[in-house]
Amino acid sequence: MNATNTANAYKRQQILTASPAELTLMLYNGAIRFITESIQAIEKKDINKAHTANIKAQKIVRELMLATDMKQEMSEKWILIDEYILHCLVQGNIKKDKRQLEEAKKFLLEFRDAWSQAMKQVRVDKSKDGATDKVVERQMQA
Repeated sequence: MNATNTANAYKRQQILTASPAELTLMLYNGAIRFITESIQAIEKKDINKAHTANIKAQKIVRELMLATDMKQEMSEKWILIDEYILHCLVQGNIKKDKRQLEEAKKFLLEFRDAWSQAMKQVRVDKSKDGATDKVVERQMQA
């Protein structure tokens, strides 16, 4: 098995064992990576590569939109921002406009960072709850 196959197998396993929150973080990271690739390709005048990377980013943003729980109060506003991000990606692709792509990337970076912080806070809260449960168990056994 060569290095590429090993990396692909590792990535596949990582995706298969990830929680929904981790998958969302992976999607944000992927969209950001593809936008960066698209910008770099535009700078190198590689229009085909810019287009391909941009389309991948668009697909990820659409996937994030589909995953949005519309029962939540903030979801309607969140979807509007996602639609704006998608608009920037489409316009950036049509016009090969790096400013539009940077705008989309800026929002996705902010969302990704907020998501990552929320995941960390959930872990902290769960570990506190687990520690509290253990203290209660010890007190009950005493």
